[in-house]
Amino acid sequence: MTPESFIAAKASEAIKAIYGADVEASTLQVGVTRKEFEGDFTLVTFPLLRITRQSPDATGAAIGEWLVANCPEINAFNSVKGFLNLSLSNLYWSKVFEAMANDADFGQLPSTGRRVMVEFSSPNTNKPLHLGHVRNNLLGSAVSDLLKAAGEEVIKTTLVNDRGVHICKSMYAWQKRFNGATPESTGKKGDHLVGDCYVEYAKMEKENPSVLDDVHRMLVDWEAGDKEVRDLWQRMNQWVFDGFDQTYKALGISFDKTYYEHDTYLLGKELVQEGLRKGVFVQDPDGSVWCDLTSDGLDRKIVQRSDGTSVYITQDLGTAERRFAENNLDSHVYVVGNEQDYHFQVLKLILAKLGFDWASRIYHLSYGMVELPEGKMKSREGTVVDADDLIEKMYEEAKATSEESGKLAEMSEEEKDRLYHMIGLGALKYFILKVDPKKTMLFDPKESIDFNGNTGPFIQYTHARICSILRKSGVQDGVPHKETVAARGLVNGGDPSGSLGGMKRSGSFRCGSSVQLSQKEIRLVKILNSYPQKVGEAAAAYSPAVIANYCYDLAKEFNQYYHETQILKEPDQDVLGMRLKLIGTVAGVLRKAMNILGIELPERM
Repeated sequence: MTPESFIAAKASEAIKAIYGADVEASTLQVGVTRKEFEGDFTLVTFPLLRITRQSPDATGAAIGEWLVANCPEINAFNSVKGFLNLSLSNLYWSKVFEAMANDADFGQLPSTGRRVMVEFSSPNTNKPLHLGHVRNNLLGSAVSDLLKAAGEEVIKTTLVNDRGVHICKSMYAWQKRFNGATPESTGKKGDHLVGDCYVEYAKMEKENPSVLDDVHRMLVDWEAGDKEVRDLWQRMNQWVFDGFDQTYKALGISFDKTYYEHDTYLLGKELVQEGLRKGVFVQDPDGSVWCDLTSDGLDRKIVQRSDGTSVYITQDLGTAERRFAENNLDSHVYVVGNEQDYHFQVLKLILAKLGFDWASRIYHLSYGMVELPEGKMKSREGTVVDADDLIEKMYEEAKATSEESGKLAEMSEEEKDRLYHMIGLGALKYFILKVDPKKTMLFDPKESIDFNGNTGPFIQYTHARICSILRKSGVQDGVPHKETVAARGLVNGGDPSGSLGGMKRSGSFRCGSSVQLSQKEIRLVKILNSYPQKVGEAAAAYSPAVIANYCYDLAKEFNQYYHETQILKEPDQDVLGMRLKLIGTVAGVLRKAMNILGIELPERM
């Protein structure tokens, strides 16, 4: 039960006791108290005046007095012009802490029974993944895990754009300029080699624009099933797929289903015929088929060329229809840059006109571009930031920064290598995901690797610091020593990766009525307790940034607590046990939240 629900339930009891009126708790308005007033949560009393027949202040005073007298979890109140500000007691927050610390599923919202498909990445097979793809992949993966935490059943999918003119351009350049080069002969990842071909083609077309006619003929041959063209297409695509797999693995990206454009590009042609029969589409004299959206404030949109071939939106119409039919989806989220806003507006409108009621349940997660200090990236000019190079750069930045600290002397080279990867990727993912998806962002690798401020390494270091304290306290590998349990009343049992306290559980943690939480500890408990609410808020907005910035706030609050509070030197064993459990709970929530972002937290740094 949230604090708001608790207060509403108790206020409902108070109203019944004082005024003899039954008021449903769900109808009462309770929110966080504004900073300029004393209190934790505020009950709005204006709607109750018709029942109380009293002034707003008198109504608030009467309810406040009853609550303080009859509810030990509420210890103070003040009534200001229709707003009853209530302070929750140490007892209340101790109970909240106990419940949270003993709940292995804390932060996982109940199942909604809804099934959602999230499509992201969807690369072209004519170039390697670059920084723009990195933001897309990290957003798509994080949103998928966020929706899972919010109780949705999620299917992660990607559509690989593996056919078309752009693919033929790379093939053509390889035939003319690359002398049979292969990934093996060049020592390059296959996607990089094919990307070089694409950049080379741009130079060829600039030198001689007529080469585009040759490329179009190659595409016609491909669609006709020409063996030589198809064999080359399959060979070069496999190079790219192998390269993509390596990059996805490095980023920690995976999919439940993969669609390929060569399998789906003809989908939707039946819908075109159905649309013609229904009068949704019209056919021009040249044979092309259009959907007139001018009455909806948009343009005419072609859905089939005069030669009978499909266009991109035709494929999307057919793919959407098949996905909803085959997977019984409640919703479909497309993670695609904001340059495609108009495309998805048209897609949803045409599907609605075709009679699909689920068209309104398509959501375009439109995100801003990633820019560099030098400006926008351009693939055909070869001015992109390659994803593989970026991952390597982040590793090197993490290595240099970590070695400067001089704290890794006890680690083996293998442990150091894994730590550098963890910090580098954590910095990259956090820097990108902490920004609201709708905003264009400027990426700076050096700024992202900073161990201070709102960065991934700062949160990783906070987690490592907590783990260090727990180790020194006698908690090793998530399990307290027996003498530590006996001496300090710590709880034994559970999986360190799953339990909030980082300790295994065979019993349950009790804060104990004799242990009083300090104001700083209550502040930590409040932030911890808001985590499920943040998950729901972030999922509703499709914004991992909410979770990222929550992690920063929690880590920042812990560090303030750590600098102002004795933990290992605390002489009172009950207080010590509570504080160890509290910081272990902080570590557990950080792990859960950062896991949504795809970020690992090290135990040593």
